[in-house]
Amino acid sequence: MSRIDRLDSLGMAGLLKNFPQQIEDAIQIGEGFSGSGAGVLRGPLEKVIFIGMGGSAIGGDVIRSLLARDSALPLSVSRHYRLPSWVDSKTLCIFSSYSGNTEETLAGFQEGMKRKLRRVVITSGGELAQLAQKQSVPWIEIPKGLPPRAALGYSVFPILKLFSKLNLWKWDAPAVRETLALLKKLNSEKFSPEIPLKSNPARQAAKSLWGRFVAIYAGTELLETAALRFRNQIEENAKALASHHLLPEMNHNEILGWENPGTVIGRSIAVFLRDSEDHPRIQLRFKITRKLLAERGIEIQEMHSEGKSRLARLFSAILLGDWTSYYLALFYGVDPTPVAIIEDLKKQLARAK
Repeated sequence: MSRIDRLDSLGMAGLLKNFPQQIEDAIQIGEGFSGSGAGVLRGPLEKVIFIGMGGSAIGGDVIRSLLARDSALPLSVSRHYRLPSWVDSKTLCIFSSYSGNTEETLAGFQEGMKRKLRRVVITSGGELAQLAQKQSVPWIEIPKGLPPRAALGYSVFPILKLFSKLNLWKWDAPAVRETLALLKKLNSEKFSPEIPLKSNPARQAAKSLWGRFVAIYAGTELLETAALRFRNQIEENAKALASHHLLPEMNHNEILGWENPGTVIGRSIAVFLRDSEDHPRIQLRFKITRKLLAERGIEIQEMHSEGKSRLARLFSAILLGDWTSYYLALFYGVDPTPVAIIEDLKKQLARAK
């Protein structure tokens, strides 16, 4: 048994390799979803809000980033027990919990019932599915048995299909085909464990990040979710602290933080997530920021999205971050899949009810 097989005891690498197939399966789920139930999908919509936590909420962030330029409706993501006061009868509330037992999402769902809000559920089962069925709320059923963070395709593409049916987004079949082909190519030619270090950019990036505090930066809009996702994946897979921020805002505050404390700064690295369609002024800001940090002895790692369409570029950046966090876990000698401290926290919260 290889070192990778010993550490990756639950097969996270296999889940990453299977990601393109997951997207294809998720599209089929979306196509089969009718949206029937209590008429909540009929009538005018003015806002959309995603409610979820952790790996279940990131799908909402992906959709928000992807549609930032095109959506006529404001899209937001809520990670809380309570729903915002502005949520009303013309707001579509999408409750996402992979397990169906996320207490924050369940609390929001019940509040939505009391306020008679328009709700849709996406889950693999659990209490949320039971409540949705009982209350005749449309339920998108996704497969069980995955770590929530490894179910990103299931939390994104059925909702994109729903949006196309509601005329909130025009389904872009060429972009979907490009994305699937690109992800398959990246897995087979660049990222998989069979690809040696010298030819594997994800392994190379992980080697640079090992032993460092990782600060991730992206431009506001398309890759801001890729930055958040990368941070979360480093924390959950590699069990290592990381942070993320966005340009141009980072230039107005955090850039000053690269001075103290010296013991931390000396063991830190800045990661720039770059996209070909970053705003021209953000591209300039990256260039100047890199120069200023380098003058202070800060190491910078640049990682670039690939592809032509916004969908392909966003998911290529996400896949690169996922694989990098996977290899970083192996460099640290930890199994990327288990999240023991999170499970312990959930158990203690359950006992405190």
